[in-house]
Amino acid sequence: MDSLPAAQRSVVQVMLDDPGAAVAATVEQLSQQAGVSMPTIVRTCRSFGFDSVREFMLALAQDLAVRGSYLHRAVLAEDTAGDVSNKIVHAAVSSLTELGRRLDVQVLDEVAGKLATARRIDCYSVGAASTFMAGELQSRLFRLGCTSNAIFDAHQQLVSASTLGPEGVAFIISHVGRMPYTLEAARFARSQGATVVALTQPGTPLADIADHLIAVSVPQDAVMRVGTEAYLAHLVVIEILMVRLAQKLGPVATRGLAQFKQLLHKHGFDSAEYSGATEALQDADEDERGAQFNGGIGHGRGE
Repeated sequence: MDSLPAAQRSVVQVMLDDPGAAVAATVEQLSQQAGVSMPTIVRTCRSFGFDSVREFMLALAQDLAVRGSYLHRAVLAEDTAGDVSNKIVHAAVSSLTELGRRLDVQVLDEVAGKLATARRIDCYSVGAASTFMAGELQSRLFRLGCTSNAIFDAHQQLVSASTLGPEGVAFIISHVGRMPYTLEAARFARSQGATVVALTQPGTPLADIADHLIAVSVPQDAVMRVGTEAYLAHLVVIEILMVRLAQKLGPVATRGLAQFKQLLHKHGFDSAEYSGATEALQDADEDERGAQFNGGIGHGRGE
């Protein structure tokens, strides 16, 4: 650090004082905190062998994940409630910001196109986290009028893979991307001519098998293999993909979504009409019980 110019040393000191905040900060914010120009931030990152600020921040975030506590990658045991709240929110925001920079929008567009023309879309998952995501994806596809299934059973995935064919899509969600039976289903689906889409980390065996890779990289969680930031990243990717798919499907899809929303607003469990009907039934039951009670009393007096 002593070999660096004074301005760059100021930048490094700001990062050392609060690495978690530095990861979440913009170049402009860092320059203001260090009292230097924005180009100085770029030169500082290049001094450590990185081509860009983004690459430097990603490396810093990964380092924080490795050496963080077992509470959360940015949280220390002595942190206050305010510290915990701020650090977790900032970490999530930083992770999603980085996701936005790294997402391959061309791949997302290609996948949306495949989904729009698919005869059937089967969503494969393994484990609690990816099963939740696959269920969410299938629900969104269903509302858009796409024939789809969410499958987590290993044997059912193989059966699905054998029947998808060239007009089908196997959409596989696994952040870890290494479960043998899901990899086998992916290989078999491809062998039958189906398109395999993988929502996973880059460099995994699943990523290598897929026809289309939607790569999601987030800092490693200190507690779980698939942490909150991975959940958020996957949900955001699904949201982007479903909106783009709706655009490709056109007015029919958007009209359908509007009709579903209106239907649930009027007749769903939380609707005023449902609540009113339930209250009316409860009142009728109470009236009936009251009549039976009074009738019973009158009959007893007659005896």
